Amino acid sequence: MKLEFHHINFVSEDVDRLHDFYTNVLGLDDIAQENFPRTEATKDHGYTGKIRFATEGAMQMHLAERAFDVGFKHDQVINPVERGHIAFRTDDLPAFLRKLDDNGIPYSDYGTTFAKEWHQVFFMDPEGNVIEVHQQVA
Repeated sequence: MKLEFHHINFVSEDVDRLHDFYTNVLGLDDIAQENFPRTEATKDHGYTGKIRFATEGAMQMHLAERAFDVGFKHDQVINPVERGHIAFRTDDLPAFLRKLDDNGIPYSDYGTTFAKEWHQVFFMDPEGNVIEVHQQVA
């Protein structure tokens, strides 16, 4: 099982302003939203918030509209778009979940709720920072 840094997610009330800061002031490159096919969302399922993307070439930034109701809508404890999170990609999600289970770390399994091509799980570090681990499924 291999983990690699994939992205940092910041949440905001004004995603375009945040994206402009990272691309125009800090000089990161925009990543077209079309590169991230989203799962269709409704008012009761999924996530309808605005998302923009930027990169310096290796790491991605996912800039998402803050939504306080996502955990409730999906009957999950962890809400990944309340405060933001860091994300890792793995090549063996079942092995990683066994590691969490073996260490008594609870997690929220969102499956492909947000992204058609990623199976995503979220958990917290000992300080309450949200961490995502996902595996590509397509």
